[in-house]
Amino acid sequence: MSGTADVQPDVNLLDGYAAGEGCFDEVISPDGSLRPVWAQSLQSLNKLGSDELTRRWQRAQEEIHQDSITYNAYKDDPANQRPWELDALPFVIGQAEWRTLASGLIQRAELLNRILGDIYGPQELLTSGLLPPEWLFSHPGFRRRFHSQSPSTRAQLNVYAADLVRGEDGAWRVIGDRTDAPFGLGYVLENRVVASRMLPNMMRKCRVERLAHYFIALQHMLRDSAPAHRDNPRVVLLSHGPGGPNYFEDVYLARYLGYTLVEGADLAVRDDKVFLKTLSGLLPVDVIWRRLSDEYCDPLEVHSDSNVGVPGLLQATQLGNVAVVNAFGTSLVESTSLLPFLPGIANAWQGRELELPSVPTWWCGQDSARQHVAANKETLRLCSAYRVARQEFSDEDLWSTNSDAKDRLLSSRPHELAARQLIRRSTAPVWTADGPPAPWHVALRVFLVSHKDSYQVLTGGLIRLSRSSEALDRSIIAGEVSKDAWVLSTGQVRHASLLATSREPIVLRRSGAEVPSRVADNLFWFGRRVERAQGACRLLRPTVGCLTGEDDGDDARELPFLTRCLAAVGLLESEPATEDVDNLLPTIARSLPLVTLDGKRPGSLRSTVDHAYRNASLVRDRLSLDSWRIVHRIERRFAAIDETSFQGGQDHANEAFELVELDELLDELIVDFAALDGLFSESMTRTPAWRFLELGRRLERAWYMTSLVQSLLQVGSAIESKSLESLLKAADSLMTYRGRYLAAVHLSTTLDLLVTDDTNPRSLAFQLQSIQDHVQNLPSGQTHPLGTPEDRIASTLLHDVRMLDVDDLSGKCVGSERSKLDQFLARVVDQLPKLSNLVSHRYLIHAGRPRQLAESSSPLG
Repeated sequence: MSGTADVQPDVNLLDGYAAGEGCFDEVISPDGSLRPVWAQSLQSLNKLGSDELTRRWQRAQEEIHQDSITYNAYKDDPANQRPWELDALPFVIGQAEWRTLASGLIQRAELLNRILGDIYGPQELLTSGLLPPEWLFSHPGFRRRFHSQSPSTRAQLNVYAADLVRGEDGAWRVIGDRTDAPFGLGYVLENRVVASRMLPNMMRKCRVERLAHYFIALQHMLRDSAPAHRDNPRVVLLSHGPGGPNYFEDVYLARYLGYTLVEGADLAVRDDKVFLKTLSGLLPVDVIWRRLSDEYCDPLEVHSDSNVGVPGLLQATQLGNVAVVNAFGTSLVESTSLLPFLPGIANAWQGRELELPSVPTWWCGQDSARQHVAANKETLRLCSAYRVARQEFSDEDLWSTNSDAKDRLLSSRPHELAARQLIRRSTAPVWTADGPPAPWHVALRVFLVSHKDSYQVLTGGLIRLSRSSEALDRSIIAGEVSKDAWVLSTGQVRHASLLATSREPIVLRRSGAEVPSRVADNLFWFGRRVERAQGACRLLRPTVGCLTGEDDGDDARELPFLTRCLAAVGLLESEPATEDVDNLLPTIARSLPLVTLDGKRPGSLRSTVDHAYRNASLVRDRLSLDSWRIVHRIERRFAAIDETSFQGGQDHANEAFELVELDELLDELIVDFAALDGLFSESMTRTPAWRFLELGRRLERAWYMTSLVQSLLQVGSAIESKSLESLLKAADSLMTYRGRYLAAVHLSTTLDLLVTDDTNPRSLAFQLQSIQDHVQNLPSGQTHPLGTPEDRIASTLLHDVRMLDVDDLSGKCVGSERSKLDQFLARVVDQLPKLSNLVSHRYLIHAGRPRQLAESSSPLG
């Protein structure tokens, strides 16, 4: 990405930049001079030049888009995903300033951890008067069931983040503590990866501190949290799943750290111990890094309607059988209403002031504070006193309330309200391609992890920027742009890597059996739907060719056969009522855009791709980056088409999307699917996960080939060479046939190539042979002397196809009497759904109800 750029020493990238009025600017001093910490960074950027910086920035944005990095700004609607935007300019912090911030944050984390231990323990804060009892016992997030937990480490607050704001005076203050399941670590990593590709030389010259030290400490903390301190504990990352707001980040962190990504349904509690449900049975879990709120982790204890938690998890934790990070109940100290009491607690317990103070805040549950807020409500920001997953009003509701309504709230529900001083956030330059940088307001989130007897700070953080300071007050994620945060070292940057050193012993492994049933199920159906979509493309392409060919009369003769095939695989609802080409042409011309592009039409190509994309999203952590990029690119090809064109009926659809464009789209999709075939074949280790994906593909391809050959046999004795050529094209075997026979297309040789030739990866025999191999190698906890039922079906079908006589195929496959081939194909149609259901029942039952091989929306039904 970096490339080679011409040096432009006379360029100043900040020419025309006007610092924000009435606020602290991170780059420009009040006298207009450049702040010293930015000197070397700006010098390097100036040498790069604006054109080269813009080019690299655009490449970086395209990379982010290819990886489909998104976020949910307000966490209210899983469908409200926004693309992640990374600015070309970094956010630079000097080492001296960073050390001051780090020291204050470590003090704060230690204080909050001790508060948690007291609240869920002896509650000395209440008896000493440092914390009002009414604050705790009126708090909707205080759960007595969380009292007296037994974490396996000293810290209950293992992962902590603080939201910082720099005011007009240039001082940093904490505007919020994030102690439940802090968001943003994955995006910090992604920002650094992209920025290091965009500005590699500049990062080295400026001596930017590495992030890996933090993640090494995080791994150590999770390992040391295991009960009985096992040497190699099983750690899982508990996620909301694709419906949650942080799914991209969960996938990214699980892949980066090497942990198994799970959802609540992947875990089970047996005898007060937690197990991972896998294809090879139940495997014990030692540590759970939860990425969802503690209120949703155990539906038996808090929200009984939650479907993302693990029933019985709290009791397993309290008995010391599993460690949960962060501990249950840590969300309590996220509350804004706790901030006014922290200075007094710090003085009493630590004997010193807070090094990094909070934004001035008042809890309206106290009379004096309520009176102060009522008298100064125009200069203060009302907000919810508590941070709980379900509350009666949001901060946005409070901000939009008029003065009289605020007075009523302060009178009727004061304990639910807090207020904080308004602070105009600092600004930093945001790069624009068509003008000077613009000043946007800054929010900084810094992360800490418990380490030994204290905490380790991430040397960087999540930077979010917005044109509006108020937007960032609502949520740091409400910002529109992010920056990579650079902490500059004054000395040599310490090397760090998550990889084991050469001195550490490594145990050889052939892993892969620890595949959750949910993952296997989604890989199975992902393979099915990818293959179904590819078959649809290969069948649609010659059909479009019939309508766009130069010789209309000759090309269109195959239209009746191809439309019969389209109906057989479910792209058309029924076979055409007529085989008259003149009548078929306009009907099929109107139908093709709809069966290809209408996502609301059951069985359409777009519908199949949407389902495949959904399956891929559910197992994104199991797919390589290259595979995911291709899947996302396929989805983007359809997203780029205006779907509103298909809401006005067939005539409007045909006008909106020409057949020539459709032909180009199918060509591009077939190339994409071929690339996926290659990645599945050459880039996946032969684990059970791969076998389920391949089994789904082979089942689907076997059904597809069976449907095409059955459609051919329905033609009767009038089979023409053009129909055979179309069949070979749809089966991606025409080139093989031409290279093998160098002659006109004949029925017997075509059937041999597509049915009985086990060297052709598109033939039915090849699929049945692969199906048998995959079924025999699926995980099995017991021996079956006579084979499993699914193994017997696969072996029988493979034997039957091998017994077909090629000579018999040429003379007896058409006519009134059913041929051996016809009878065999009927058995395949009957037995494949049974095989699919047996596999689902044996291995995928934990993932949901077994699904038929031919779904209601499937082209195979």
